[in-house]
Amino acid sequence: MKAIVIEQFGGPDVLKPAEVPDPVAGPGEVLIRLKAVGVNPYETYIRTGVYAHLPELPCILGGDAAGVVEALGPGAAGFEVGQRVYVSGTVGGRMTGCYAELVTRPADEVFTLPDGVSFAAGAAIGVPYATAYQALFLRGDAEPGESLFIHGASGAVGTAAIQLARARGLTIIGSAGTERGRALVLEQGAHHAVDHTAEGYIDTVRELTGGTGPNLIVEMLANVNLQSDLDLVARYGRVIVVGNRGTIEINPRATMMKEVDVRGIALWNCTDAEIKGIHRAL
Repeated sequence: MKAIVIEQFGGPDVLKPAEVPDPVAGPGEVLIRLKAVGVNPYETYIRTGVYAHLPELPCILGGDAAGVVEALGPGAAGFEVGQRVYVSGTVGGRMTGCYAELVTRPADEVFTLPDGVSFAAGAAIGVPYATAYQALFLRGDAEPGESLFIHGASGAVGTAAIQLARARGLTIIGSAGTERGRALVLEQGAHHAVDHTAEGYIDTVRELTGGTGPNLIVEMLANVNLQSDLDLVARYGRVIVVGNRGTIEINPRATMMKEVDVRGIALWNCTDAEIKGIHRAL
């Protein structure tokens, strides 16, 4: 089969097309012919050799993908040849193997792809949607009727969070730095979109929540925005840190006076049962 292989860590030039042996489904495994592959930021960290969990080289990157069942290994159950499925690097810590035409996965780590979902969309479910689900519901305790501010809502996790929160009945405000991004935020289901490059946009978010601030904030760039989030969030609110690129100085008193929680997330902290539960919910 054709695959993209890395034999050393480095820049994009280490990604090399190659012919490699076809994988074979072992006991309890499913062989999948891939139609679309998700590309996530953590794969660039692996490629450059700076990620916390590095594979042995040579390596085929990629944990998220969608395709059709090509073959079933001995004892594999629950699927049929030709069935549409997706896989995720969030399940079983299998963050490699998908930059290829074929991949194998244990049957209990393969998920049915509904007919109404394209292969491209299926390949985008794994990391972005699992992250959004964990942020909103496992760590954020989001409830119908609450207000949500997604601070940086036009990216993959942000748009996934909009869709999931809208389905759960939250009132959603999303921020983006471009007109195109704000249009996307509204298109995906947010009730309001604000420009996070504009002066006074935090005051706008506060006004949109009736002056109380949002119950929940999902934060994509905490090293810039955390203090603003603490000042903005409602009493007894939660700030969920999804993204961060450095350090920030904050005043902890902002957490005291309103009894605010700041919670970080990392998908690898989920148990196998939690991850599989996330995908069943998705």
